[in-house]
Amino acid sequence: MKIDFHTHTHHSYDSVMHPKKILKLAKKRGLDAIVINDHDTIKGGVEACQLNEDRDLKVIVGAEIRTDAGDITGIFLKEEIKAREVNKVIEEIKGQGGRVILNHPYSHHDLDKINFKKIDFIEGYNGRLEETKNEKAIKLARKHDIPILSGSDAHTYKEVARCWTIVEDLVSLKPITNNHAYSGLFPILLSQYIKSLKKRSIKVGIITTLNLIKYLNNQLISRLN
Repeated sequence: MKIDFHTHTHHSYDSVMHPKKILKLAKKRGLDAIVINDHDTIKGGVEACQLNEDRDLKVIVGAEIRTDAGDITGIFLKEEIKAREVNKVIEEIKGQGGRVILNHPYSHHDLDKINFKKIDFIEGYNGRLEETKNEKAIKLARKHDIPILSGSDAHTYKEVARCWTIVEDLVSLKPITNNHAYSGLFPILLSQYIKSLKKRSIKVGIITTLNLIKYLNNQLISRLN
């Protein structure tokens, strides 16, 4: 089964994607299953399940929870995760019969707080991260002998299914092959603008605009050279 393990919908503060279109793109781009893991809620995954009419495309309900140690995703969830302390979050996930994914471990994480014996998978390939951080994540997974997964971290339609993992089945989720494609900086900037509007944050908007100017300037210099 070919699965993208990291997708956001309009239920996240930095995305406006609708689950119905995500499902169409997932099918068109060859996925057999897709994880919907919005920030701190299962609403997107539940909505996608309700809208899905394709028996050959599975929706895995998840949530990317911001903990005191960084983002942790729970999959196969049935209820909202209420805790925010990392160990309690993991307990709640496993208490529902869910599985635990350590997302992009070298992006805003305190790894000293992580009990790796309780982690089921590590996101070794994240579509929004540069290669160096993904390489470090892969080394971390191998150090602790934890299976590696790929996730697009899609916040825009272009990103859906850019990264995926082929697994043996939906029960074991044993990875066979991982595929990774970098989305580039522009989708990240776009989702930050969405965040600034949804949260009505002038600060986020200003920072994103400065980063956009820097990005466009670099693109111009690159073309001139």
